[in-house]
Amino acid sequence: MFDHARNDPGRVALSRKDDDGAWRDVTSAEFRDEVLALAKGLLARGVRFGDRVAIMCRTRYEWTLVDFALWAVGAQSVPVYPTSSAEQVLWMMHDAEVSACVVEHEDHAMTVGSVIDRLPHLKRLWQLDKGAVGELVAAGAHIDDDVVHRHRRAVIPESVATVIYTSGTTGRPKGCVLTHANFMYEAGTLVGRWEPVFHSRSGDEAATLLFLPLAHVFGRMVEVAAILGRVKLGHQPLLQADALMSDLASFRPTFVLAVPYVFEKVFNAARRTAETAGKAGVFDRAVDVAVRYAEAVEHRAFGLGPGPSAGLRLQHQFFEKAVYTKVREAMGGRVRHAMSGGSAMDRGLGLFFAGAGITIFEGFGLTESSAAVTANPPERTRYGTVGQPIPGTTVHIAEDGEVWLRGPQVFSGYLNDPEATAAVLRDGWLATGDLGRWTRTAI
Repeated sequence: MFDHARNDPGRVALSRKDDDGAWRDVTSAEFRDEVLALAKGLLARGVRFGDRVAIMCRTRYEWTLVDFALWAVGAQSVPVYPTSSAEQVLWMMHDAEVSACVVEHEDHAMTVGSVIDRLPHLKRLWQLDKGAVGELVAAGAHIDDDVVHRHRRAVIPESVATVIYTSGTTGRPKGCVLTHANFMYEAGTLVGRWEPVFHSRSGDEAATLLFLPLAHVFGRMVEVAAILGRVKLGHQPLLQADALMSDLASFRPTFVLAVPYVFEKVFNAARRTAETAGKAGVFDRAVDVAVRYAEAVEHRAFGLGPGPSAGLRLQHQFFEKAVYTKVREAMGGRVRHAMSGGSAMDRGLGLFFAGAGITIFEGFGLTESSAAVTANPPERTRYGTVGQPIPGTTVHIAEDGEVWLRGPQVFSGYLNDPEATAAVLRDGWLATGDLGRWTRTAI
């Protein structure tokens, strides 16, 4: 981020909404200056190298700003889901021994406040909607920039970047310790292998709208990869269909990363629109053609068929104007590729979007692996699968079907839980607890 600001200060790095709801571009130099000013404020208010600071907030610009400011002083961010209960907040913040906390609004502050007497390490609580950023920037105005730079230069690849807690569906949430090396390998691999598909067309400005929760490793990896890969980054805090579709239309991303649920929302919204217009039958025929067209293209890519027939191409061309263009317009009009993770995507849904002109690369990963360990490659996408191991990653299917993996993005262990760490890290392999199987040529 600092290198980008030095080498290309005027490049648009992010975009944020102003008070009137309009998107305002933020250059690399402006973002660097904001991060630097906030980092000085954190130092002025007692945040030190190695401290853990919780962030309880929806996906918004300030989340990323605080995240990078913490990293600039060598601190570790601890994401907390904004919907977490008081007991969940207590467990995570107590286990991580957080020394400070940034919350979004009063409800979050009250949740933390209800358990603050049981958090002996927590010394500071800042509320974004009460002017926390401005207060911190003012507090650090007297500190020289070089103080931050000295902290920043002390951060090494093996330094802890964040502690992200698991969902706790199989017991108490466990804190996954992820280093800067974990993040940079994962983000660097994503950018290096998939950067061409970040664009709508060759040479245009890559842009993505982040609406995944930043408390989840997938959202964090999007954040880091966008900054690293010079992709203009916007934030959207709401997953309600109306708000999301409105921001997709106004921000106009060239590439999106999401969970299957979001693509299901886009599909369902498109069908409801067609139904309201009395064209549900046309839409359903367009879906059938899109699926058959994409499946024929897929078969050709794997040497299993000649590709779409002349008749199918003609039908596809007709529905391109009548239906598919409108589906793409609902996502801003520029999206041609997307990435999906978090849960399995229905093969038919992936084929529909491919036939409608948006290729979705499905992948697999978990918090312990800093997000993706497998993903479909751009040139040979097999819908209904999670693709191949990403470069530098090894995947092994054990005799009982459990997926084991190893690679530079695998975490160093669970915070304060050597027993749980030993249960999943075995001779350099991460036992994921998930089941999988290899697919061969047949689709």
